[in-house]
This record gives sequence, C-alpha cells and structure tokens, in this order.
Amino acid sequence: MASQHRKPRSAGARVAGIRTPAFATAALTSVALLSQTANAAPSGDGTPSLEEVEKKVGDLYRQAESATEKYNAAKEKTTKQRRRADSLLDDVAQRTQKLNEAREELGSHAAAQYRTGASAPDTATFLLADTPQDYFDQNQLMSRVTDRQKGAVDDYVAEQSATMKKRQEAAESLTALTDTQSDLRTAKATVQKKLADARELLSRLTAQEKARLAAIEKQRQEEAARKAAELARRQAAAQSAQAAARQESGGVPSAAGTGSSSPAPSVPAPASVPAPVSPADPSYDAKAEKALAFARAQIGKPYVWGAMGPGSYDCSGLTRAAWQAAGVTLPRTTYDQANAGATVSLADARPGDLVFFYDDVSHVGLYVGNGMMIHAPKPGAYVREESIYYDGGSGIHSVVRPA
Repeated sequence: MASQHRKPRSAGARVAGIRTPAFATAALTSVALLSQTANAAPSGDGTPSLEEVEKKVGDLYRQAESATEKYNAAKEKTTKQRRRADSLLDDVAQRTQKLNEAREELGSHAAAQYRTGASAPDTATFLLADTPQDYFDQNQLMSRVTDRQKGAVDDYVAEQSATMKKRQEAAESLTALTDTQSDLRTAKATVQKKLADARELLSRLTAQEKARLAAIEKQRQEEAARKAAELARRQAAAQSAQAAARQESGGVPSAAGTGSSSPAPSVPAPASVPAPVSPADPSYDAKAEKALAFARAQIGKPYVWGAMGPGSYDCSGLTRAAWQAAGVTLPRTTYDQANAGATVSLADARPGDLVFFYDDVSHVGLYVGNGMMIHAPKPGAYVREESIYYDGGSGIHSVVRPA
C-alpha cells in the first residue's frame, strides 16, 4: 500500500486484518474512495486527487482485511461453540432418558408398596399371620421395599439435579453460539461492504489514472526491491561475521549473538522483546523448507478472504496451510499466529519465519530470505513472492519463528 496511515491498536487483544500490495491497491484504491468520496478533500475542482483515491482504497482494503481476520476468529469460535452445544444437548438427552427410567423405577416401588401394604408390621399384622415365620417374612419384604424405594428416590433426585444443571449449561452454550454467529455475520457484512466500496471507487478511475497508478506502483516495487537487497546484504555480512567468530573461537558462537553489526532498515520495534535464537537449527530449517515448498506451490492462486485452500487463500490461511504441511499447526488468525512462536529481529529473520505487518498485526507473509516473502496480498490479487517492503519499511511489525 502506498499509505502508511494506521489506526492505533486497541489496548486489548490484537485485532487482525489482511494486507494488500500496491498494484492491487491501485485497483483497490478506487474502491475505497468511491464510498467515501463525500468525505474526501477536494483537489481544486472538488474531486479527490489520485493520491487521495489511492489512500482511500488502501485504507478500505486494510479495513476489509482486518474484518476478514475478525471473521476468521468468529468462524473458528462458532465451530467450537457448536460442537460444545451439540455435546451438551446429547448429554441432556441421555440424562433425560435416565431420569425417565428413574421415575419409572420409583413408580414400580410405589406400586409394590401399595400391593404389600404401606404400613409397617405391627401386632395386627402378627395376629393375621398364620405363623411367626410368615410375620418375619413379611417384615423382611417390607424393609427391602422401603430401602429400595428410598434408594430410587435418592437416585431420581440426584439425576434430576444433574439434568437441570446440564440443561442450563446447554442453554448458555446456545446463547453464546447465537452471539458469536451474530459477530460472524457482522464481520462478513463489513468485509463485503469494504470490498464493494473499493470496487466502486476503482471503477471511477479513467484509463489515464490507472496508468498513473501503475507507474506509482512500479516505483514502489523498485524501492521495495532496493530495500530487500540491502537487507540481504546486511544479513549475509552478519552471517559471515558469525562464521568467522565461530572459527576463531573454535566453533563456539561469539557473545555478539545472531544480530547484525549494522542496523537493519527502519523497522518499528516489535510488541515483545526478541528471544535469543540459535544461529543453527537443522530441525527448524527442515520444517521451514517444507513450509516454503508448499507456499511456492500455491503461487498464482487467488486471494479469497476467509479461505484456507486448497484453491485459494487469505494471508493467514496461506501461512497456516504452509506450516501445516511441515507438521506444525498454527492458529487461524494473524493476531494469534503472532503469538505462536519466538519473536526475532528482522536482521535475524530466516526462511520460514512469519513476517507481520502494521500495528494491528493485520497481515502476514512467509519469509523466504533476501528480504523477500511469499504471501496472499489482498482481494483481487494472487499468491506471489515479493519484497517484505512492498508497502514500505514502516509497515513491518515483527518477525516470529513458529517452530
């Protein structure tokens, strides 16, 4: 994106969105402005400038991507809540069956007591008995019926209490499911509205304006490639220095760690302090190679919001599927993926690492080395490999090593 304007992140949990590159931004740019033309600052004749249109389109796509991550989170939560609700309802049905059986047993005991007489044995009963043995037998029968009846009542009361508790849990679970489904519909509507606004805005552009946007995008990509090459040079220099230090120390890594001796291109500090990472980890490298091989095989497939493959992906759907191919299960959303590993500095980024963008961690790509990444950029674009600086260095938020 050409614009670097970002809304401040809320104090609570990170929200997620999806990033889009600049050329698709050109197409996406029109959309944003169309819906917000009334609020756009006029450029002399009352119409927004091309730069303003591009900014609005970029903002709309980032908002759509952020809503997409909220949709992904709500969808995942809905699935879990539906499973829980179904489980609780099944439990309630089974307990209701047991309750009915307990009620029937209680009724049978009551009938037995009625048939044998409800009163306790007394002198009259003894007088009516033919023999003392008859009296004893009747007394024993009455005791067994009474004890059994008491046990049946206790069982019934306990089962009734447990069933009522499960019914309450099921009702609460269904209420939570309904609320989450409402969040899901809201997020979906937001995504659709932002994308529609962006398409409409882009449709207003003339062929000449689109050509200008393409030229701007080309310049941006050239600058991104220059920054990527510079990062690759610094990383190579750092690796050479580390190798030399290990040689001099007999194979023991120097105290300098894995960082570069010269600062990396301007990147905002990540939310958490980078954890120290070993300069060599064959296990990680093997997994990363599998993840990258999968990601490369997806190049050319369309970006579709909410998609996790195999025919299309959104940004977090692609990184999740790639690492899944390597045997590592990542969370669904960007803001959860950002907490699913060790944070490292950009200078220490290795192939397979996850590169996150913007203060709200709304976009993610898979680092391939030399300042490049594979990512699903935005609606209207396709999975591709490009510079991590495709939207400027200030857009990079953090780098996470997931395994």
